[in-house]
Amino acid sequence: MTEMNAPTVTATEVVLPGKVEPSGLRLVQRALPPPAAGQALVRVESTAVSFAETAMRRGRYYGQPPFPFVPGYDLVGVVDAVGPGVSQSLTGRRVAALTKTGGWATAVLLAAADLVEVPAGVGADEAETLIVNGVTAYQMLHRTAKVRAGQTVLVLGASGGVGTILVQLARHAGADVIGTASPRHHDALRALDVEPIDYRDPDLAARVRELAPGGVDAVFDHLGGASVTRSYRLLNRTGTLVSYSIASKIDDTAPVLPVFLRLLAKLAYWNYLPTRKHASFYNVWAGAGKPGSAKRDAFRARLRTDLTHLFGLLRDGALTAKIAARYPLADVAAAMALAESSGRTALGKIILVP
Repeated sequence: MTEMNAPTVTATEVVLPGKVEPSGLRLVQRALPPPAAGQALVRVESTAVSFAETAMRRGRYYGQPPFPFVPGYDLVGVVDAVGPGVSQSLTGRRVAALTKTGGWATAVLLAAADLVEVPAGVGADEAETLIVNGVTAYQMLHRTAKVRAGQTVLVLGASGGVGTILVQLARHAGADVIGTASPRHHDALRALDVEPIDYRDPDLAARVRELAPGGVDAVFDHLGGASVTRSYRLLNRTGTLVSYSIASKIDDTAPVLPVFLRLLAKLAYWNYLPTRKHASFYNVWAGAGKPGSAKRDAFRARLRTDLTHLFGLLRDGALTAKIAARYPLADVAAAMALAESSGRTALGKIILVP
């Protein structure tokens, strides 16, 4: 189906109108034009709630667009039509896309170059768990920390969307894993061969030192704030701290940019110290460059390589998709309420099915 004969499609979208409670999200319908040159029309099969959306609705995700907008950091769907310059062979194929926003919809128009094919044997919901969360976990583990067999790593939030993939990838790489989580998820972590620790334990640092007396080789910290200082101190002499969010500051009222800059300054200061430790902040969009640039081409190639590898691990049984719950897109408010539950009741990814 080409741009010339593609029908107009009416998409249902979830709109975040401003800083509202989950109940304030709006369902709207919008007519999508046929795909333009280089574009593909994707009918969404699966999208999800991630930490990014919980931060965005508070206006606390650095770099989010102005309100109102359609959230949705990633998606899986089937290509329904393509525009000029895009191969017809893409039509009918299941694809995945990292979008940052726009995924909470029944249909989307995307640059065809941003689509990654999902292999046969991998379902839409299962593939959805691996896009932003899986790529984040894989790149932090292998491209940033370069974890090797026999090392010991500490994963904070081991029961979350990123954490459940990160611990599996670390074990697949031959590393020993310590993971923090609510006690209700400890048995599930033990089933993944992870040593669990209660994330609320006031003696958490002492417990980690009992398990790794010389310090851990890597810490993956999504909390930010005071947590990164504790994480840095838990490293061994050559360890790596990878910070990738400031979740502990999500309910603060202070502007988010100064908080983020203070974190970056702290990490940079540690790297100037005369030690062999290393600290960095991971951003899945780092090095993405501008559309049409060589950097953007390299970013797309790296994303495609890593995501395709993850899909292969899932298809071959080396990874298990951890899905906490599935909700219809119309029930997005309930899905967000679960994602933001103070008791951290969700284990894995919360899926939205258009």
